[in-house]
Amino acid sequence: MKFVTFEVDGRIQAGIVKDNQVVSLHQSSNGVIPKELIDIIRDFDYYKTAINDLPTSGYELGDVILHAPLPRPVSIRDFYAFEEHVVSARGQRGLGVVSEWYELPVFYFSNHMAVKGPDSIIHRPRSCEKLDYELELACVIGKEGRNIKAHQAADYIFGFMVMNDWSARDLQAKELKVGLGPAKGKDFATSFGPFLVTKDELPLENGRLDLKMEGFVNGERYSLGNAKDMHYSFSEIIAQASKNVTLYPGEVIGSGTVGSGCILEQMERDWLVPGDKVDLSIDSLGTLSNMIGEEEEDGFL
Repeated sequence: MKFVTFEVDGRIQAGIVKDNQVVSLHQSSNGVIPKELIDIIRDFDYYKTAINDLPTSGYELGDVILHAPLPRPVSIRDFYAFEEHVVSARGQRGLGVVSEWYELPVFYFSNHMAVKGPDSIIHRPRSCEKLDYELELACVIGKEGRNIKAHQAADYIFGFMVMNDWSARDLQAKELKVGLGPAKGKDFATSFGPFLVTKDELPLENGRLDLKMEGFVNGERYSLGNAKDMHYSFSEIIAQASKNVTLYPGEVIGSGTVGSGCILEQMERDWLVPGDKVDLSIDSLGTLSNMIGEEEEDGFL
């Protein structure tokens, strides 16, 4: 199933895409299915049959406004799972990979209240001169679990979507010198979408997906990789995320940046500026597009 959160006539609601048609789940089920996707995920086994029985007619995909599939996820954990990215990004700063990276997958919490969707304008933070995109794959947790074993992790996955972990590299670099963060270098925006595709529609094997990943800036391809090249699989990072803590439906877990998946790895390129367009594509998950804008002055001294 391919889920969306969409807007039509000022109403924002969950839908499912069938044959390029967006079917409103709440309207088409006469109110049986909730309006918000997060509520559907929490009780998906209950609603699954009703969703399968819905008609295929609805709104044309091109006639609706797509929001992030999960506009307000429960949380966002972003891991650091692609070795090529770690080697390249640290190498650009004259650093090697610390041995601890090979011992366990690590993550940071991002701002789940600053989620953006397809075609949203991403405002470059004031004082940022090194704005970057990051091409990632995001997993959405589908059921509650704690201390999940890696071999059981697939049972807790609801689906996957494209993720752009926007980064203010100059702000981030200062924060990390202090030993905390990233914080202001990351908390201004994370983009998801356009679709949230259930795991049964995807070639998930041993916690990995064989899906081509591409990133474009103003139509020029900057990034090319494959999700299967994760050093740590989603099974392993879900196991790590759930150690001594409960994961809940609607939590998002990012893969980290695929190799070549950001400007930081390609220092001969210019950083993003207002007016630039970034398109991130992953096979079977669609293309997530955003324009860069400038953060407006707030009028206060």
